[in-house]
Amino acid sequence: MDVLSDVVAVTRTGLPRSAHVRWHAPWGQEFASVPGSAGFQVILQGSCRLLPPNAEPIQLDAGDVVFLPHGSGHTLADSPETLVTAPACAPDDREPYDAYASDSVDRSGGGGPVTVVLCGAYRLDPSRTHPLLLTLPDLIHLPARSGDHPELRSAVALLAAELETPRLGTDAAVPALLDTLLLYILRIWFKEQPARGDTTGWAAALNDPPVTAALHAIHRDPAAPWTGAKLAAEAGLSRARFARRFAMLIGQPPLGYLTWWRMTTAARLLRTSEAPLRSIAHQVGYTSEFAFANAFKRTYGTPPGTYRRKSRDALGARVEG
Repeated sequence: MDVLSDVVAVTRTGLPRSAHVRWHAPWGQEFASVPGSAGFQVILQGSCRLLPPNAEPIQLDAGDVVFLPHGSGHTLADSPETLVTAPACAPDDREPYDAYASDSVDRSGGGGPVTVVLCGAYRLDPSRTHPLLLTLPDLIHLPARSGDHPELRSAVALLAAELETPRLGTDAAVPALLDTLLLYILRIWFKEQPARGDTTGWAAALNDPPVTAALHAIHRDPAAPWTGAKLAAEAGLSRARFARRFAMLIGQPPLGYLTWWRMTTAARLLRTSEAPLRSIAHQVGYTSEFAFANAFKRTYGTPPGTYRRKSRDALGARVEG
């Protein structure tokens, strides 16, 4: 797998939530901050204003996509002067993330123009958030421009159709389309950063062929016996030059990132599979279960078996709740 695919597969937990909402002006809706999540708003019809905290309103028109990678609170309204309702959350004790768990909703306001919004959220694992996501701004706005990003527009159209008219297979189609939407948003954002003058960090790394080649090698086969020299060869650079370039863009040495990714992958396998510890150890590059257990405990502060039991207990409690 490549870096972006792995970021989505590993850091997201559970199923993403989404809703197809139709508002009638005048209307205003506050969306509460949801730590440990990433949210999005897509304007399907009409227009509105996004009101970020302590910032100027942003005009949103049909086709605009807004991504909030850190679950920041915000408000949507037909006008900055419209009074907004309480945060968009369920009327009981469920957390705000659950507000997105609906298919198609009609929110009657007045008799004015209609705005249709596709809104949703992804629950992330805050303990293992990929550093790529941590470098993103609080809000990413991708304006609709004729002919731009046809893949993103197609994903939005398919997702909107599934939510507006659920059919056989919708329960399987929606999570897959939400993951596709997230990947397209991230792909577009990182591709466009060099044009905005961003030449540092992950935006630069994903547009740097040598560093990207090394990252893809790590993600494609984390169990391989990688060394600094072997990763430099993947990058086509001398070992010293590669190490400097990788650390400057990624923020840590190549082998430090390799260890971090191996432990992140191991944690996902412990949470989501029944594979024995020896098998997981081999999948992330350890020939000895003992060495793997020691490395995992250094990273997470608990042995892998204990981590697996606690993760299962937490998941069971969440399902029962």
